[in-house]
Amino acid sequence: VNTVIAGWHGRRKRGIGENFWQFRPYVEGDASRIDWRRSARDDHTYVRDREWEAAHTVWLWADPSPSMLYKSTGASVSKQSRALVLALAMAELLSRSGERIAWPGLTDPFTARNGAERIAAQLMHAGELPAKPDLSDIRRFCDIVVVSDFLDPVEETMAWLDVLARHGVRAHLIEVADPAEETFPYAGRTEFTDPETGDKLTAGRAEMLGDEYRLLYTARRQELAAWCKRLGWSFTVNHTDRLASDALVRLHMAMTADGPSIGKAAVA
Repeated sequence: VNTVIAGWHGRRKRGIGENFWQFRPYVEGDASRIDWRRSARDDHTYVRDREWEAAHTVWLWADPSPSMLYKSTGASVSKQSRALVLALAMAELLSRSGERIAWPGLTDPFTARNGAERIAAQLMHAGELPAKPDLSDIRRFCDIVVVSDFLDPVEETMAWLDVLARHGVRAHLIEVADPAEETFPYAGRTEFTDPETGDKLTAGRAEMLGDEYRLLYTARRQELAAWCKRLGWSFTVNHTDRLASDALVRLHMAMTADGPSIGKAAVA
């Protein structure tokens, strides 16, 4: 949070607030906002605009499914740990900025300076949470940050998130990836276990599966990133052997941009 907070600015839109935004030429109806000091400098009348500071609602969610517990020897943390750090760090940033935050299936939107702490406490006492919460109550003009490994079939992910697109919600997807999931460093006789179902697959020569696996893994990510780009959503990849702040900075840039923003690592 301290890495990003210095660059966390306001919404940069004209509206109600205390911070100066810009001078602009006077038009009829703006008499109460005329800046006479600025207008005295030349032959034109100027109005002082303030920056829009209305509270905004941002929903946050980190995937609690069993696949997020994975941690290879090349990673510093599990995917679940990284996802929670990203979501709670974002909650801290938004709370400091006076925004409303919420966690689907856990809290309603609220404003509090200790928002991250409140969400963390509720997560600790929430018990078992659904693998995919109902997103139908999230309304137009809200943002949502979804942190997951997105290893489900792309069609299932799109079907789940489609309600957000239909409601006019802007989503920011962060894919948390373990380095071994990308490189597939396995060789020889290897037993793989599905963390969701417990099913097992034994490969006599695991290296023979590498090329096809990596092709499918990359294609899934590229398809999801392209779908997000078409919707004007942001898509960022964060690897568990790299800094969490890398993704947080890219997310911050996407949320403060007027248009769509795709993280640099999205198609890496």
